Amino acid sequence: MNRFEDAVNFEAMKFRPQSIVYNNDLLSARRSMGDPLADVLIQTTFKSTEYKVELRAWLDSLTDNSVLSTDKTPFQQYPLVVQSQLLPVWAEKKQMARGTAFFNRYSDKIMSLLGLLSLPYCYAASRGAMVLYLSERMRADPQKRLLETAEFVWDVMDPDAFTGKGRGFSSILKVRLMHAAVRYYTLASGKWDDSWGMPVNQEDMAGTNLSFSLIVVRGLRKFGIAVSYDEQQAFMHLWNVIGSMLGVQEDLLPQEGKQAIQLEELIRERQFEPSEQGRALTRSLTGYFSSVATGAPFSAKEIFQVMRYLLGDPVADILEIASPGLPPDKIRLLKLANSFSLPGFLQNSGTNYDTNYRKFKQEMLMLG
Repeated sequence: MNRFEDAVNFEAMKFRPQSIVYNNDLLSARRSMGDPLADVLIQTTFKSTEYKVELRAWLDSLTDNSVLSTDKTPFQQYPLVVQSQLLPVWAEKKQMARGTAFFNRYSDKIMSLLGLLSLPYCYAASRGAMVLYLSERMRADPQKRLLETAEFVWDVMDPDAFTGKGRGFSSILKVRLMHAAVRYYTLASGKWDDSWGMPVNQEDMAGTNLSFSLIVVRGLRKFGIAVSYDEQQAFMHLWNVIGSMLGVQEDLLPQEGKQAIQLEELIRERQFEPSEQGRALTRSLTGYFSSVATGAPFSAKEIFQVMRYLLGDPVADILEIASPGLPPDKIRLLKLANSFSLPGFLQNSGTNYDTNYRKFKQEMLMLG
Protein backbone atom coordinates (compact mmCIF):
# COMPACT_ATOMS: atom_id res chain seq x y z
CA MET A 1 0.00 0.00 0.00
CA ASN A 2 1.49 3.41 -0.93
CA ARG A 3 1.38 6.58 1.16
CA PHE A 4 -1.51 8.05 -0.87
CA GLU A 5 -3.67 4.99 -0.16
CA ASP A 6 -2.68 5.22 3.50
CA ALA A 7 -3.92 8.81 3.57
CA VAL A 8 -7.20 7.95 1.87
CA ASN A 9 -7.83 5.06 4.22
CA PHE A 10 -7.08 7.28 7.21
CA GLU A 11 -9.64 9.77 5.91
CA ALA A 12 -12.19 6.98 5.46
CA MET A 13 -11.77 6.10 9.14
CA LYS A 14 -13.16 9.48 10.13
CA PHE A 15 -16.61 9.13 11.59
CA ARG A 16 -19.42 11.20 13.02
CA PRO A 17 -20.17 9.74 16.47
CA GLN A 18 -23.61 10.33 17.90
CA SER A 19 -22.21 10.69 21.39
CA ILE A 20 -18.74 10.81 22.81
CA VAL A 21 -17.22 11.48 26.21
CA TYR A 22 -14.06 13.53 25.99
CA ASN A 23 -11.20 12.51 28.25
CA ASN A 24 -7.44 12.90 28.63
CA ASP A 25 -6.65 9.62 26.89
CA LEU A 26 -8.51 10.65 23.75
CA LEU A 27 -6.97 14.13 23.57
CA SER A 28 -3.49 12.83 24.37
CA ALA A 29 -3.78 10.43 21.44
CA ARG A 30 -5.06 13.18 19.15
CA ARG A 31 -2.20 15.44 20.26
CA SER A 32 0.26 13.26 18.37
CA MET A 33 -1.75 13.46 15.13
CA GLY A 34 -1.46 16.04 12.38
CA ASP A 35 -3.33 15.94 9.08
CA PRO A 36 -2.06 13.02 6.93
CA LEU A 37 -3.73 14.08 3.68
CA ALA A 38 -2.18 17.55 3.78
CA ASP A 39 1.12 16.36 5.25
CA VAL A 40 1.64 13.86 2.40
CA LEU A 41 1.30 16.61 -0.19
CA ILE A 42 3.62 19.03 1.62
CA GLN A 43 6.27 16.45 2.51
CA THR A 44 6.39 15.16 -1.06
CA THR A 45 6.32 18.57 -2.74
CA PHE A 46 8.86 20.20 -0.44
CA LYS A 47 11.53 17.68 -1.42
CA SER A 48 11.99 19.77 -4.57
CA THR A 49 12.47 23.54 -4.69
CA GLU A 50 10.91 23.53 -8.15
CA TYR A 51 7.76 21.77 -6.95
CA LYS A 52 7.57 24.01 -3.90
CA VAL A 53 7.59 27.12 -6.10
CA GLU A 54 5.04 25.52 -8.42
CA LEU A 55 2.75 24.72 -5.47
CA ARG A 56 2.94 28.28 -4.19
CA ALA A 57 2.11 29.68 -7.64
CA TRP A 58 -0.81 27.27 -8.00
CA LEU A 59 -2.24 28.21 -4.60
CA ASP A 60 -1.93 31.91 -5.47
CA SER A 61 -3.98 31.24 -8.61
CA LEU A 62 -6.89 29.78 -6.62
CA THR A 63 -8.95 32.95 -6.40
CA ASP A 64 -12.25 31.06 -6.19
CA ASN A 65 -13.71 27.57 -6.33
CA SER A 66 -14.19 27.60 -10.10
CA VAL A 67 -10.42 27.73 -10.63
CA LEU A 68 -9.97 24.77 -8.33
CA SER A 69 -12.45 22.68 -10.31
CA THR A 70 -11.20 23.60 -13.79
CA ASP A 71 -7.46 24.03 -13.32
CA LYS A 72 -5.27 21.18 -14.53
CA THR A 73 -2.27 20.70 -12.28
CA PRO A 74 -0.07 17.82 -11.13
CA PHE A 75 -1.28 18.48 -7.59
CA GLN A 76 -4.71 17.14 -8.50
CA GLN A 77 -3.32 13.61 -8.16
CA TYR A 78 -3.24 14.01 -4.39
CA PRO A 79 -6.26 12.76 -2.40
CA LEU A 80 -6.42 16.07 -0.51
CA VAL A 81 -7.04 18.02 -3.73
CA VAL A 82 -9.40 15.35 -5.09
CA GLN A 83 -11.55 15.68 -1.96
CA SER A 84 -11.17 19.44 -1.51
CA GLN A 85 -14.58 20.27 -3.01
CA LEU A 86 -16.55 17.64 -1.13
CA LEU A 87 -18.64 18.54 1.89
CA PRO A 88 -18.70 15.94 4.67
CA VAL A 89 -21.50 13.43 4.16
CA TRP A 90 -23.22 14.63 7.33
CA ALA A 91 -23.26 18.31 6.30
CA GLU A 92 -26.78 19.77 6.38
CA LYS A 93 -27.09 22.55 3.85
CA LYS A 94 -30.12 24.09 5.56
CA GLN A 95 -28.24 24.30 8.83
CA MET A 96 -25.24 25.76 7.02
CA ALA A 97 -27.49 28.41 5.46
CA ARG A 98 -28.86 29.27 8.91
CA GLY A 99 -25.29 29.54 10.15
CA THR A 100 -24.30 31.99 7.41
CA ALA A 101 -27.46 34.02 8.05
CA PHE A 102 -26.53 34.19 11.73
CA PHE A 103 -23.05 35.40 10.83
CA ASN A 104 -24.41 38.12 8.56
CA ARG A 105 -26.77 39.33 11.26
CA TYR A 106 -23.87 39.87 13.67
CA SER A 107 -20.84 40.04 11.37
CA ASP A 108 -19.68 43.39 12.78
CA LYS A 109 -19.42 42.01 16.30
CA ILE A 110 -18.17 38.58 15.24
CA MET A 111 -15.29 40.14 13.31
CA SER A 112 -14.41 42.24 16.36
CA LEU A 113 -14.51 39.16 18.56
CA LEU A 114 -11.97 37.58 16.24
CA GLY A 115 -9.22 39.89 17.54
CA LEU A 116 -10.54 40.70 20.98
CA LEU A 117 -11.44 37.16 22.05
CA SER A 118 -10.79 34.25 19.63
CA LEU A 119 -7.10 34.86 18.90
CA PRO A 120 -5.99 35.73 22.45
CA TYR A 121 -8.01 32.75 23.71
CA CYS A 122 -5.83 30.54 21.49
CA TYR A 123 -2.64 32.22 22.77
CA ALA A 124 -3.44 31.02 26.30
CA ALA A 125 -2.73 27.43 25.18
CA SER A 126 1.01 27.38 25.79
CA ARG A 127 2.04 24.62 23.36
CA GLY A 128 -0.18 25.88 20.57
CA ALA A 129 1.18 29.38 21.13
CA MET A 130 4.70 27.99 20.76
CA VAL A 131 3.95 26.99 17.16
CA LEU A 132 2.69 30.47 16.31
CA TYR A 133 5.64 32.04 18.11
CA LEU A 134 8.21 29.95 16.23
CA SER A 135 6.54 30.58 12.87
CA GLU A 136 6.39 34.33 13.63
CA ARG A 137 3.12 34.55 11.70
CA MET A 138 1.44 36.72 14.30
CA ARG A 139 4.43 38.43 15.90
CA ALA A 140 5.97 39.93 12.77
CA ASP A 141 2.91 41.70 11.34
CA PRO A 142 -0.24 41.32 13.46
CA GLN A 143 -2.30 43.57 11.19
CA LYS A 144 -1.53 41.42 8.15
CA ARG A 145 -2.25 38.19 10.00
CA LEU A 146 -5.48 39.54 11.45
CA LEU A 147 -6.57 40.56 7.96
CA GLU A 148 -5.67 37.14 6.54
CA THR A 149 -7.70 35.42 9.23
CA ALA A 150 -10.59 37.81 8.73
CA GLU A 151 -10.56 37.26 4.97
CA PHE A 152 -10.71 33.52 5.55
CA VAL A 153 -13.75 33.93 7.81
CA TRP A 154 -15.51 36.10 5.23
CA ASP A 155 -14.70 33.54 2.52
CA VAL A 156 -16.24 30.61 4.41
CA MET A 157 -19.20 32.62 5.73
CA ASP A 158 -20.33 33.69 2.26
CA PRO A 159 -23.75 32.16 1.43
CA ASP A 160 -22.13 31.08 -1.86
CA ALA A 161 -18.93 29.84 -0.18
CA PHE A 162 -19.37 26.25 -1.33
CA THR A 163 -20.64 26.90 -4.83
CA GLY A 164 -18.65 27.38 -8.01
CA LYS A 165 -18.56 31.15 -7.63
CA GLY A 166 -17.58 31.12 -3.95
CA ARG A 167 -14.19 30.97 -2.25
CA GLY A 168 -14.85 28.54 0.58
CA PHE A 169 -13.32 25.38 -0.88
CA SER A 170 -10.23 27.15 -2.24
CA SER A 171 -9.62 29.15 0.95
CA ILE A 172 -9.95 26.07 3.14
CA LEU A 173 -7.49 24.17 0.96
CA LYS A 174 -4.97 27.01 1.23
CA VAL A 175 -5.26 27.18 5.01
CA ARG A 176 -5.07 23.41 5.37
CA LEU A 177 -1.85 23.33 3.36
CA MET A 178 -0.48 26.30 5.26
CA HIS A 179 -1.00 24.36 8.50
CA ALA A 180 0.84 21.39 6.99
CA ALA A 181 3.70 23.65 5.89
CA VAL A 182 3.93 25.06 9.43
CA ARG A 183 4.13 21.50 10.77
CA TYR A 184 6.86 20.68 8.24
CA TYR A 185 9.02 23.72 8.98
CA THR A 186 8.50 23.58 12.74
CA LEU A 187 9.63 19.95 12.93
CA ALA A 188 12.58 20.72 10.66
CA SER A 189 13.65 23.73 12.74
CA GLY A 190 15.19 21.68 15.53
CA LYS A 191 13.41 23.90 18.06
CA TRP A 192 10.44 21.63 18.66
CA ASP A 193 10.17 19.32 21.66
CA ASP A 194 8.31 16.11 20.79
CA SER A 195 6.79 16.08 24.28
CA TRP A 196 4.62 18.99 23.15
CA GLY A 197 2.89 16.75 20.61
CA MET A 198 2.69 17.34 16.88
CA PRO A 199 2.78 21.00 15.78
CA VAL A 200 -0.72 22.08 14.73
CA ASN A 201 -2.12 18.82 16.06
CA GLN A 202 -5.69 17.59 16.28
CA GLU A 203 -6.27 18.84 19.83
CA ASP A 204 -5.04 22.34 18.96
CA MET A 205 -7.06 22.43 15.74
CA ALA A 206 -10.17 21.38 17.66
CA GLY A 207 -9.57 24.15 20.20
CA THR A 208 -9.12 26.69 17.42
CA ASN A 209 -12.36 25.56 15.79
CA LEU A 210 -14.16 26.07 19.10
CA SER A 211 -12.64 29.55 19.39
CA PHE A 212 -14.43 30.54 16.17
CA SER A 213 -17.73 28.92 17.10
CA LEU A 214 -18.59 28.26 20.75
CA ILE A 215 -16.30 31.01 22.09
CA VAL A 216 -17.70 33.56 19.62
CA VAL A 217 -21.25 32.71 20.73
CA ARG A 218 -20.17 33.28 24.33
CA GLY A 219 -18.71 36.62 23.33
CA LEU A 220 -21.93 37.68 21.62
CA ARG A 221 -23.87 36.82 24.76
CA LYS A 222 -21.45 38.92 26.81
CA PHE A 223 -22.30 41.76 24.44
CA GLY A 224 -25.91 41.32 25.55
CA ILE A 225 -27.09 39.55 22.41
CA ALA A 226 -29.64 36.82 23.01
CA VAL A 227 -28.39 33.92 20.91
CA SER A 228 -30.93 31.11 20.79
CA TYR A 229 -29.92 27.47 21.06
CA ASP A 230 -31.04 26.87 17.46
CA GLU A 231 -28.84 29.75 16.26
CA GLN A 232 -25.92 28.37 18.23
CA GLN A 233 -26.45 24.91 16.74
CA ALA A 234 -26.57 26.25 13.19
CA PHE A 235 -23.43 28.37 13.63
CA MET A 236 -21.55 25.50 15.27
CA HIS A 237 -22.68 23.08 12.54
CA LEU A 238 -21.30 25.41 9.89
CA TRP A 239 -17.97 25.61 11.73
CA ASN A 240 -17.96 21.84 12.16
CA VAL A 241 -18.26 21.48 8.39
CA ILE A 242 -15.41 23.96 7.93
CA GLY A 243 -13.36 22.23 10.62
CA SER A 244 -13.83 18.84 8.98
CA MET A 245 -12.65 20.21 5.64
CA LEU A 246 -9.66 21.74 7.45
CA GLY A 247 -8.69 18.26 8.58
CA VAL A 248 -10.10 18.10 12.11
CA GLN A 249 -11.11 14.55 13.04
CA GLU A 250 -14.85 14.02 13.24
CA ASP A 251 -14.89 12.98 16.90
CA LEU A 252 -13.39 16.36 17.84
CA LEU A 253 -16.31 18.24 16.26
CA PRO A 254 -19.03 18.21 18.96
CA GLN A 255 -22.57 18.08 17.64
CA GLU A 256 -24.33 19.90 20.45
CA GLY A 257 -23.70 22.50 23.13
CA LYS A 258 -22.97 20.22 26.10
CA GLN A 259 -20.40 18.27 24.12
CA ALA A 260 -18.77 21.49 22.95
CA ILE A 261 -18.58 22.85 26.49
CA GLN A 262 -17.10 19.59 27.77
CA LEU A 263 -14.43 19.57 25.05
CA GLU A 264 -13.58 23.26 25.53
CA GLU A 265 -13.25 22.88 29.29
CA LEU A 266 -11.01 19.84 28.96
CA ILE A 267 -8.72 21.50 26.40
CA ARG A 268 -8.53 24.59 28.61
CA GLU A 269 -7.66 22.47 31.65
CA ARG A 270 -4.98 20.57 29.73
CA GLN A 271 -3.39 23.38 27.72
CA PHE A 272 -3.99 26.81 29.24
CA GLU A 273 -1.03 28.04 31.26
CA PRO A 274 1.26 31.08 31.31
CA SER A 275 3.98 31.09 28.67
CA GLU A 276 6.33 33.74 27.36
CA GLN A 277 5.29 32.80 23.84
CA GLY A 278 1.59 33.36 24.52
CA ARG A 279 2.32 36.65 26.25
CA ALA A 280 4.59 37.82 23.42
CA LEU A 281 1.86 37.08 20.87
CA THR A 282 -0.64 38.96 23.05
CA ARG A 283 1.69 41.95 23.36
CA SER A 284 2.02 42.04 19.57
CA LEU A 285 -1.76 41.94 19.19
CA THR A 286 -2.49 44.56 21.86
CA GLY A 287 0.29 46.74 20.47
CA TYR A 288 -1.55 46.79 17.16
CA PHE A 289 -4.82 47.65 18.92
CA SER A 290 -3.08 50.52 20.71
CA SER A 291 -1.79 51.90 17.43
CA VAL A 292 -5.18 51.92 15.72
CA ALA A 293 -7.06 53.17 18.79
CA THR A 294 -5.46 56.62 18.48
CA GLY A 295 -8.28 59.07 17.91
CA ALA A 296 -10.91 56.34 18.04
CA PRO A 297 -14.07 56.73 20.14
CA PHE A 298 -12.61 54.20 22.61
CA SER A 299 -9.10 54.36 24.05
CA ALA A 300 -6.61 51.51 24.14
CA LYS A 301 -7.24 51.20 27.87
CA GLU A 302 -10.94 50.66 27.26
CA ILE A 303 -10.23 48.14 24.50
CA PHE A 304 -8.13 46.11 26.92
CA GLN A 305 -10.88 46.33 29.52
CA VAL A 306 -13.23 44.81 26.94
CA MET A 307 -10.69 42.06 26.24
CA ARG A 308 -10.46 41.16 29.93
CA TYR A 309 -14.25 41.19 30.20
CA LEU A 310 -14.60 38.86 27.22
CA LEU A 311 -11.77 36.49 28.13
CA GLY A 312 -12.44 36.38 31.85
CA ASP A 313 -9.90 37.10 34.57
CA PRO A 314 -8.13 33.68 34.59
CA VAL A 315 -7.31 33.78 30.85
CA ALA A 316 -6.53 37.52 30.90
CA ASP A 317 -4.09 36.90 33.76
CA ILE A 318 -2.40 34.06 31.83
CA LEU A 319 -1.85 36.51 28.96
CA GLU A 320 -0.82 39.39 31.28
CA ILE A 321 -3.54 41.73 30.08
CA ALA A 322 -2.98 44.10 32.97
CA SER A 323 -6.03 46.31 32.44
CA PRO A 324 -8.75 46.09 35.11
CA GLY A 325 -12.11 44.71 34.10
CA LEU A 326 -14.97 46.80 32.78
CA PRO A 327 -16.81 48.68 35.52
CA PRO A 328 -20.41 47.48 36.03
CA ASP A 329 -21.86 50.65 34.51
CA LYS A 330 -19.85 50.12 31.30
CA ILE A 331 -20.95 46.50 31.11
CA ARG A 332 -24.56 47.63 31.35
CA LEU A 333 -23.95 50.26 28.68
CA LEU A 334 -22.23 47.70 26.47
CA LYS A 335 -25.12 45.27 26.71
CA LEU A 336 -27.66 48.02 26.23
CA ALA A 337 -26.00 49.43 23.14
CA ASN A 338 -25.32 46.01 21.56
CA SER A 339 -22.87 47.76 19.23
CA PHE A 340 -20.22 50.36 19.70
CA SER A 341 -17.29 51.74 17.80
CA LEU A 342 -13.92 50.09 18.30
CA PRO A 343 -11.42 49.15 15.61
CA GLY A 344 -13.24 46.54 13.58
CA PHE A 345 -16.67 47.23 15.15
CA LEU A 346 -18.83 48.04 12.18
CA GLN A 347 -22.48 48.90 12.08
CA ASN A 348 -24.19 46.23 10.01
CA SER A 349 -26.54 47.74 7.47
CA GLY A 350 -28.54 44.53 7.32
CA THR A 351 -28.19 40.87 6.54
CA ASN A 352 -26.76 41.33 3.04
CA TYR A 353 -23.38 39.63 2.90
CA ASP A 354 -21.97 41.72 0.04
CA THR A 355 -22.87 45.00 1.76
CA ASN A 356 -21.39 43.91 5.08
CA TYR A 357 -18.23 42.63 3.42
CA ARG A 358 -17.71 45.92 1.55
CA LYS A 359 -18.08 47.81 4.80
CA PHE A 360 -15.50 45.57 6.42
CA LYS A 361 -13.05 46.20 3.57
CA GLN A 362 -13.58 49.95 3.84
CA GLU A 363 -12.89 49.82 7.56
CA MET A 364 -9.67 47.89 7.00
CA LEU A 365 -8.52 50.45 4.42
CA MET A 366 -9.16 53.24 6.90
CA LEU A 367 -7.04 51.46 9.51
CA GLY A 368 -4.36 51.28 6.89
